[in-house]
Amino acid sequence: MYFLRQLNRFLHVYLSILRHLHLPLAFLTGKKDRPIFIGHRGASGYYPENTILAFDKAVALGADMLEFDVQQTKDGTLIVIHDPKVNRTTSGKGYIKNLTYEEIKGLDAGSWFDPRFKGERIPTLDAVLDRYLGKVRLLIELKKPSLYPDIERHLAEKLRERGADQLGEGQIIVQSFDRRSMQEFHRIFPAVPVGVLIKNRPAGISPREIRGIAQYASYLNPKVTLVNKRLIKRIHGCGMKTFAWTVRDKKTAGALLKMGMDGIATDYLDYLTKPGPIEKDRGR
Repeated sequence: MYFLRQLNRFLHVYLSILRHLHLPLAFLTGKKDRPIFIGHRGASGYYPENTILAFDKAVALGADMLEFDVQQTKDGTLIVIHDPKVNRTTSGKGYIKNLTYEEIKGLDAGSWFDPRFKGERIPTLDAVLDRYLGKVRLLIELKKPSLYPDIERHLAEKLRERGADQLGEGQIIVQSFDRRSMQEFHRIFPAVPVGVLIKNRPAGISPREIRGIAQYASYLNPKVTLVNKRLIKRIHGCGMKTFAWTVRDKKTAGALLKMGMDGIATDYLDYLTKPGPIEKDRGR
C-alpha cells in the first residue's frame, strides 16, 4: 500500500508539473509538427490554376492553406489570376489593368489546361473569400502591385470587411516579391501578417537583408532551390517563419518534409499528403 501511495503521489506531482508547463504533446512523443501543406494556385498540377475547381480539389487533397494571386481590373475589381495578362490562362487577350471586370468575367479559364474544364471562370477575390475564409488558411499574393495604384488599401478593405483581424494567427497571410508593397500593406493593416518572396540569386540573401525584412514581415518565403538548413535557421533566428515554393516532384517534397520548413507550397498536394500512386486526373 505504501508503494502505491508513493506512486500515486509521484504521478500527481508529475502531471501537475506538465499541466503548468503546458508541454506540447509533440515534445512528449518526440514528434515535430509537420509543415503547413499549401495548395499552390489550388491543385494546379491537376486542374486549371486559380479557379474555384482547383481550390476545391486542393482542399479535398488535404490542403491546410490555399495560395492564390490577385490582380486588379481597370474598374477596380480584385480578381484571382497569376499573370498581368489574361492571354496564357484564358480565351481572352490583354493586360488586366486595361480590361474591365465585365470584359473579363465571361472568359474561359479552363480550356487552356484541358477541354474537359471548359467554362471555368476567373474568380473574383470576393468569391474566393466568401467560399473559403474561415474554412482553410489563405495565402494571398499581390502580383505586380506596382501596376495597380492603391491595391494594398483595396485588399485591406476587403479583409477588414470580413473581420480578418479577428481570425486566428496565420489564417490569412499576404505576400509579394515587392517589398515596398508589403511594407505599405503592413502599415495599413498590421493585424494581417505579410511575407516576402525571394527568388534565386547568385549571392543568396544576406543576414542583414533578413534582419531588415523582419522589421515588417512575419514570413520570408524562398524558392525551393534556395532552401537549406542554414537559411531556415537564419529566418527563424529573426523571428520569422518560412514557406518554400514550389514543389513539383516527389524527391523535393520528401527532402523539404525533413528540413524544418513551416510550410510547403506545391502543385501536387498528394506528394505531401498521400503516399503511393498519384491521382490520375491530371488532365494533360
